[in-house]
Amino acid sequence: MQIFRNLKPYWKSVIIIALLLVLQAYCDLSLPDYTSKLIDTGIQNYGIENCSPKQIPEKAYKVIDGFMDDDEKAVWKKYYKDGSDGYYYLTEDGEKHIDEVDSACMKGLMMYYYPYQMVNSDEDNEIKAGLDKMGITLDEMPEEMWAQIGEQMKPTVDGMLDSMGEDYMESTAIACTRICYDSFGYDYKAGQMSYLKWAAVKMLGMSLLMAAAAVLIGLVASRVAASVACGLREKVFNKVIAFSDAEINKFSTASLITRSTNDVQQIQMVTVMMLRMVLYAPILSIGGIVKVVGNGAGMGWVIFIGIAAVVILMGTLMVIAMPKFKVMQTLVDRVNLVSREILTGIPVIRAFGREEREEERFDEANKDLTKNTLFVNRVMTFAMPILMFIMYAISILIEWVAAHKIDAGVLQVGSMTAFITYTMLIIMSFLMLSMMSVMLPRASVAADRIQEIIDTDVTVQDAAGAKKLEAPRGVVKYDNVAFAYPGADENVLENISFEAKPGQTTAIIGSTGCGKSTLVQLLPRFYDVTEGSITIDGQDIRDLTMESVRQNIGFVPQKGILFSGTIASNIRFGAPDASDEDVKLAAEISQASDFIEEKEHGYDSAVAQGGGNVSGGQKQRLAIARAIARKPKILIFDDSFSALDFKTDVAVRKALGEHVNDSTVFIVAQRVSTILSADQILVLDEGTIVGKGTHKELLQTCEEYRQIAESQLSPSEIAASLGTDSERQV
Repeated sequence: MQIFRNLKPYWKSVIIIALLLVLQAYCDLSLPDYTSKLIDTGIQNYGIENCSPKQIPEKAYKVIDGFMDDDEKAVWKKYYKDGSDGYYYLTEDGEKHIDEVDSACMKGLMMYYYPYQMVNSDEDNEIKAGLDKMGITLDEMPEEMWAQIGEQMKPTVDGMLDSMGEDYMESTAIACTRICYDSFGYDYKAGQMSYLKWAAVKMLGMSLLMAAAAVLIGLVASRVAASVACGLREKVFNKVIAFSDAEINKFSTASLITRSTNDVQQIQMVTVMMLRMVLYAPILSIGGIVKVVGNGAGMGWVIFIGIAAVVILMGTLMVIAMPKFKVMQTLVDRVNLVSREILTGIPVIRAFGREEREEERFDEANKDLTKNTLFVNRVMTFAMPILMFIMYAISILIEWVAAHKIDAGVLQVGSMTAFITYTMLIIMSFLMLSMMSVMLPRASVAADRIQEIIDTDVTVQDAAGAKKLEAPRGVVKYDNVAFAYPGADENVLENISFEAKPGQTTAIIGSTGCGKSTLVQLLPRFYDVTEGSITIDGQDIRDLTMESVRQNIGFVPQKGILFSGTIASNIRFGAPDASDEDVKLAAEISQASDFIEEKEHGYDSAVAQGGGNVSGGQKQRLAIARAIARKPKILIFDDSFSALDFKTDVAVRKALGEHVNDSTVFIVAQRVSTILSADQILVLDEGTIVGKGTHKELLQTCEEYRQIAESQLSPSEIAASLGTDSERQV
């Protein structure tokens, strides 16, 4: 149902595919009928399609007229005219109503000409004995004696009509028509080659039309499936982009990648197969059943045996394989997760000599997936040979039953050939549905996993009626803020209250795990506060659009993340319209201009995915330049100076003070030396603010801060810090 819902926007294409499938099925179902006629009419009946003679001797016409009832005589006389040359001819109007003429003259024609067949046979019979006794032939027999022959033949013909199938009865009547033509030398064989050629042309035309329909179906189905996959990837991507960190952590990056690629590919493949096979199978099977019923061979029970065998086989295989199908996507996730961890952490793995253990870990995940896949494939490998056995067994059964019917004179060879073909088409249609059942479980799991992402409620999103943050000054206020991670029992932050103003630097320091990064991540709404509020210029950020809030924030994460492209494109990442001068100024402030200008292509130098071709310090400086180039009202440095040496750290902060003096700056730091000159320092301990003030004030009033400072600064530096401002050292 999810797949069908995905097809809703493409309903016009689906209708076109359905119409083309009907056309393809019509051609497919017509070919066996043509084959049957080619054998029965073109070969066995010498191209004679109807039992009504086009020309008949006058004597035969009058005798046959005597065998007919009043209704049949009316038709007979209406559509035949006397040629005044000893023959009667079928009129043009009779050609147009040939089925009506056939029905009227079939019985009388057989009663007249079947005795000729009996006389010419090698078997003894009453008619042959009577003629021999009288010493005359059928042609010499007077018309009044034909009445007696008719009385003898009537029970025989009536019995044939009751016991023979319609096709075989018509063939027998046509055989009588040939005797009629042979009696006066009518060259009916001349039309045989014409009939065979025309039948071949029609079969070739049907085949070409069917091939063209199949190609068009494949083309349209592929385009629809590709569009569905494109739409799903877009939905998943847009949803993931809107996720807060809570949703990202819930699914894991590896799982999101698998769902966006492998799972969508499964849906795309099944969509193609559904449009080409699942829609075609019922059309073909229903058409085949209608043709079989109309065939009149009386072997419909064979079809039900074949269908039952296919359904039982595939049902058994699915019961065995279904549980493994459900596990497969989870195992693919596991392989992707392990692969991603190993590839990302190769330097650490090598440094700690863990190659062998990581190889074992990957091998374990890979083998679990391999074992699961092999089990499913081995189970399903039984399907094809057994299905082929069923199909050939059904063919043999049909031939065995049909042989007895042909021998009994109630079935023709061509009808048997057509019945076999129709039966194979019907079984093949059920086989197509059965083979789809192999693919559907995995696609079903994939669809559920994709839908799980799409249906996930985003915890951080714009409120109804959210306003844009326009012309902000950048005054940030935390008012009694508390925060707990989703699913956590305790708050990470408690009672956080402070104010940060433009032109001032607010630094945040504390022990590892005290909530420093969490505190600044609440401002761009990576998470929403659990209690309290955060305001910008007095407006609660939850009442503002996230886009407008984030457009005014320059964020530098702990780990500098770069994107594939050039140095210039990375610096312009947050400000696409930034001029070359702005880019160069941002690089100078972040102290990145020196190493950039040393490169052969300068700012057009390539940056590998993830910034793999630059060092950690260079990556960090480019990340700082990227935030500065945006010219934001609020700048957040989340422990961004840790990868810089002390000299570069000082130079960057000095340049920030000179060029970025109207922004509200937040610095999360581990080093006291980084925040010595901050206008406001917040000291966090276990998620609460235990100290607030300048460096000098905190040394005097906050024991936790003093302990941190004493662990990093020398006694002389601390003493200087406690002196006058003119003695303060950076």
